[in-house]
Amino acid sequence: METLRVGAAFPYPPFNGMPGDSGLDIDLMHAIGAKLGAEVEFVPYEGADFNGIFDALSEGAYDCVAAGTTVTPERERKAMFAPPYVISGQALAVDTRRHPRVRSVDDLAGLTVGGVDDLAAGRCDAAMALAPVLTELVKPLPGVEVVQRGITVENIAIAVALGDRALLSRITVAQAELEDDGTLQRIRRKWLGNPYTDQSLAVH
Repeated sequence: METLRVGAAFPYPPFNGMPGDSGLDIDLMHAIGAKLGAEVEFVPYEGADFNGIFDALSEGAYDCVAAGTTVTPERERKAMFAPPYVISGQALAVDTRRHPRVRSVDDLAGLTVGGVDDLAAGRCDAAMALAPVLTELVKPLPGVEVVQRGITVENIAIAVALGDRALLSRITVAQAELEDDGTLQRIRRKWLGNPYTDQSLAVH
């Protein structure tokens, strides 16, 4: 049986790193693998700079990348992308006990923005990240809430190496079939509470 090697950075909830080594991308890639008649093997990327995963893809370390990956012009110069399977955007979280009046980026004047760890430790006033990821990361933090979503609009898609049009076509067809038969909607509903086929409806 063919093996589909999938590059991913762990953990990146809810796309991976969820309890039981699960996540949205885990379910999606296993479903795509089943459509392709391939066994799926996730290969961890451990570089400090996530964009290095596309260099590893070009060098043949993986067949594709599925890591809650947002599509950017820089990344499109290094890889080709299937149609987005999720459309999301950046979100804002604050400790509402310290900053009860902060409800959007418009309220951040004079405040500092950092990572979730810094926010939890009180080293910054707010944190920004992709909405599904930020939502998961702040769940265990008392008083910290996601107060704004849809700050940006970002496509999240599977990447393949430049020039690998055959694999891109196979993944694109498999993903479309999963959309048509309802599997992809069920996966999004499970991990995001978002079943929309038209993913633009999910950004708010």
